[in-house]
Amino acid sequence: MSLTLEDLPDDPATLKQMVLELLASLHQERHDKEKFRHRLELLLHRLYGRRTERLDPNQLLLFDQSPSQEQPPAQPGASEPGAADAEPTPTPTKKRRQARPHGRRPLPAHLRREVRDYELTEEQRRCCCGEVRAEIGVEESEQLDWKPEPLFVIRHRVHKYACPRCAAQASATAAPATGQTDATSQANATPSLASQPATAADPAPIGPVVVSAPRPPTPIAKGLPAAGLLACVIVSKFTDHLPLYRQESIFTRQGVFLCRSTTCDWLAACAEVLRPLYQVMVNQVLQSCWLHTDDTPVKNRRPQAGATATSRLWGYLGDRDHPYNVFDYTATHQRDGPQTFLQDYRGYLHADAFSGYDGLYLPRGNSTEAAIVEVACNAHARRKFYEARGSDMLRSHRALSYYRQLYELERAAHDWSDEQRLQMRRELALPILEQFKSWLDEQRSEVLPKSPMAEAINYALNHWAALVRYTEAGFLSIDNNVAEREMKRIATGRKNWLFFGSDRGGQTAAVLLSFTSSCARLGVEPWSYLQDVLSRLPTTAAEGLSELLPDRWQAARASSSQVAAGG
Repeated sequence: MSLTLEDLPDDPATLKQMVLELLASLHQERHDKEKFRHRLELLLHRLYGRRTERLDPNQLLLFDQSPSQEQPPAQPGASEPGAADAEPTPTPTKKRRQARPHGRRPLPAHLRREVRDYELTEEQRRCCCGEVRAEIGVEESEQLDWKPEPLFVIRHRVHKYACPRCAAQASATAAPATGQTDATSQANATPSLASQPATAADPAPIGPVVVSAPRPPTPIAKGLPAAGLLACVIVSKFTDHLPLYRQESIFTRQGVFLCRSTTCDWLAACAEVLRPLYQVMVNQVLQSCWLHTDDTPVKNRRPQAGATATSRLWGYLGDRDHPYNVFDYTATHQRDGPQTFLQDYRGYLHADAFSGYDGLYLPRGNSTEAAIVEVACNAHARRKFYEARGSDMLRSHRALSYYRQLYELERAAHDWSDEQRLQMRRELALPILEQFKSWLDEQRSEVLPKSPMAEAINYALNHWAALVRYTEAGFLSIDNNVAEREMKRIATGRKNWLFFGSDRGGQTAAVLLSFTSSCARLGVEPWSYLQDVLSRLPTTAAEGLSELLPDRWQAARASSSQVAAGG
């Protein structure tokens, strides 16, 4: 329907109100259009764009003045009196990225070598002149090969032993007293055992008639699998991300049918065997000075067959003195999970802005100070500015330029001591953060309240105290990326095994993932570790469990290897 001049009112006041209404509608339409365009760009970038969030240095040319030029950061030792006598902090310099080595790398020395000699026969070595050529050298080269390791069977043969003398005395004692002589009793006994009857002059006590050699306990009592096969199933699923139905096909190709429901029961039994050691690992992690934590969703078929609910796996990464990664399973995403797990923890917690963590940062009991100190993730805050580039490019790249400087400082100080890194942050990073906050306060009132840039600015200002807390200690991290990277291990496996079959399956995965993830963090070969630990756990006392932790197990293994090599 098209409007004409006759359709408009003649009253100027009414016309003014109509113009105001049209302008408001146009403003709202443009706002909605910008919002949908922003969401579409994020979706297309997630599907087809680059995964990295690096900033093009050429974008910084948009500014008349970089943040570092507005107010140059104070040099180390120049702001405090008496700093000339103190040891100056090394100025961070950008390190050149080490290139990956090119060419073929040497093969590890521990691999088994099969020597194959290629020689000519005497007839082939004979020269045209009739003389036989003499060997003058050997040209050596190495080639890497592989063959599938077949399953094998361990046949346990428990040898039994019997004492003939005690057997004869036991037979005589058990014989009926009425009408039966010693000869009759011995005749009914086994001939080989009665051939050496006990004499009255040797009143030796009767001991156990039959004894047998002790058989070492197995991880699953009277079970079919040995420790090596159980370790193979665990590593294949939680390290190599092979679902149980694929492992079933692999075993079938070797002529052994192992149903996936059977191997699933094996995993649950292994988790129960490893649970005491898992609890020791949890106690060690809770003694850390700082923790990194994150969570990821996993589908769960708990409610009923054919339907799934969303459960959670929470990861907790200990500090350098307690280098273990432990996981906890919860059926929901409620705050009860981290509050229950961290109820006895005291220290710093690197985490995202999930509201379920808020209760952890409050004082407990009669204390006026919080037991857990929040350390927010600057990568989350930076990502929001990065995602706002499509709607506000100038402000977005201004914020990213601040973060670029902060991360350059952290990369340059990666190998420094905690004391040097703390001094660098106080003297170089804090001035940049102060400039950044002043700029955020200025821009907060100038951007549209519902725009992506406003959301990014509000997120940074609302969590500012936690975002800058990493400058209070040299051992703290600027972000929580180490925990997010660990969640990728679960995300990769989740694309293959898809879901948990029950709550018990989630608890089993949490225990087993704790060991495979810790092995990956420490560089421990997971199959060797799990095979040895599953074999030793049934006979290990509670006070000796700590010696089976991955790092201590690896140190003991290396020490015994050195002793063997030295002997």
